[in-house]
Amino acid sequence: MIMGLAFILLASLLSTAVLCSPTERASYSLVDNCTGSSSFFSCFDFFTSRDPTNGHVRYLSQSDAQAQGLISASENSVYVGVDYKNKAPNGRPSVRLQSKKLYNRGLFILDLAHMPASSCGSWPSFWSWGSETAWPGSGEIDIIEGVHTNTVNAMSLHTAEGCSISGTGLAGRVVTKDCYVHATGQTENAGCGIESASGSSFGTSLNSVSGGVYAMEWTASAIKIWFWPRASVPAALGKSNPNPSEWGLPDANFAGNCDFNRHFKDHRLVIDTTFCGDWAGVVWDSNPTCKNLAKSCQDFVANNPGQYAESYWRINSLKVYSQ
Repeated sequence: MIMGLAFILLASLLSTAVLCSPTERASYSLVDNCTGSSSFFSCFDFFTSRDPTNGHVRYLSQSDAQAQGLISASENSVYVGVDYKNKAPNGRPSVRLQSKKLYNRGLFILDLAHMPASSCGSWPSFWSWGSETAWPGSGEIDIIEGVHTNTVNAMSLHTAEGCSISGTGLAGRVVTKDCYVHATGQTENAGCGIESASGSSFGTSLNSVSGGVYAMEWTASAIKIWFWPRASVPAALGKSNPNPSEWGLPDANFAGNCDFNRHFKDHRLVIDTTFCGDWAGVVWDSNPTCKNLAKSCQDFVANNPGQYAESYWRINSLKVYSQ
């Protein structure tokens, strides 16, 4: 009788294992839906401290951003912009949003109608990190990032020592493989970087195709990023339980010799637009278009407000899923 019962239990387990295919096990459930006037800004805190990347920027509080017209929301989308009307010798007013919640793994999907244009001096990004004090020990994931006239997205990870990627299983172009911020043979703080395969993935090029959708999957074994321009967004993305295994090759596949549970933990999501600073400011002279406009990045950003009328995010939704 006992042996018979054990056989029945074993058969039941095997049956369940067969029914629950790898595809089914990979599905996700919605945990946070940040959309429009009803919920988007309630998902975030407004960061108002000194810019950790040393940009020529002043981040405003929610009330100040509202009063100056830098944020607004409708039922289906939100606007997050910068000051484009006034000279800004002390830093251009902007907004930096940081999620109230901390995340450890998950699926993050950002639907964009518009992002800051490819303008000299600008440095917009959608990313996540542990905190300034913990950096780089708790890691950084740059999902959308670029500077100046860039029109192709740059995705990267930044970590403490001991994390690298193989550079396989992706559609994008691998730029660097060592995620350590002080890696030998790489530019300081380059991390492991991958350039998008899509020419419509960033700034002005993304806006010209009516935006698109970014998805980042963070698991214990890899961090993957997909991008679809508006006309190519798959219908499967709208499922209540999205399944990345159905999406094909990711733009970026950060997998390899890395303990992701150790190097990435307790992340806040960040959406911001800064100017100049540790990246855009440093490479100003290496961009011929921008270099000819002013003697420095800071001078140009301070004295040419009208250049930033298109430096805004128009966000349809940000959704976070958990397995």
